[in-house]
Amino acid sequence: MSGAHFAFTDRWGGVSAAPYEELNLGGAVGDDPRAVRTNRELAAKALGLHPGRVIWMNQVHGRDVAVADGPWEAGDTPPVDGVVTARRGLALAVLTADCTPVLLADPVVGVAGAAHAGRPGLLAGVVPAAVRAMTALGADPARIIARSGPSICGRCYEVPESMRAEVAAAEPAAYATTSWGTPAVDVAAGVRTQLERLGVTNLGQSTVCTLESADHFSYRREKSTGRLASYVWLEES
Repeated sequence: MSGAHFAFTDRWGGVSAAPYEELNLGGAVGDDPRAVRTNRELAAKALGLHPGRVIWMNQVHGRDVAVADGPWEAGDTPPVDGVVTARRGLALAVLTADCTPVLLADPVVGVAGAAHAGRPGLLAGVVPAAVRAMTALGADPARIIARSGPSICGRCYEVPESMRAEVAAAEPAAYATTSWGTPAVDVAAGVRTQLERLGVTNLGQSTVCTLESADHFSYRREKSTGRLASYVWLEES
């Protein structure tokens, strides 16, 4: 894929104890920080990455996007839901446990992006904001490769009718119905349409529903649980 790499974790292969077992990569869910640190090292090394070259976000369900030129200073992780970089070899990471992780790469100019898109992020437009931040660094939407990772599907993400109406008014493609016939939201479908509207056509979406899969963390299923990570990076020249 022209030097672009995308990776998505499941919940196995780490050291965290219940209810975060095993490969919890989220540092703000109540898990032992030492276990999280070990898990992040294990995941990075399994991907051939240096743990110190992985960029994390302090995710807040907003639309702000940060530009990363290198690792953040200790204690200075920005409160954003999108991050972009023009540095090859720097990996961008998104934490989720039902929300949709969106990974983006333009391998021609060496620009990558990552976004955390839950229902609030879909409404706020965090994914379009990430694409615009990438284009400011020289990326072309027509060249961008987009991949979304495991997330709760539209057949399972039940919401009140008023909430579905609110989301559908902003993004009609996110209108959904559960498999049992109640109102739902399909965040991944909404994100896909937002990307298509911006001219991104190289799209790929995970078929894994986190609520249905016992191999993945799901906040809606378990409440107290770990976080998956999705990574994007470009090979260094």
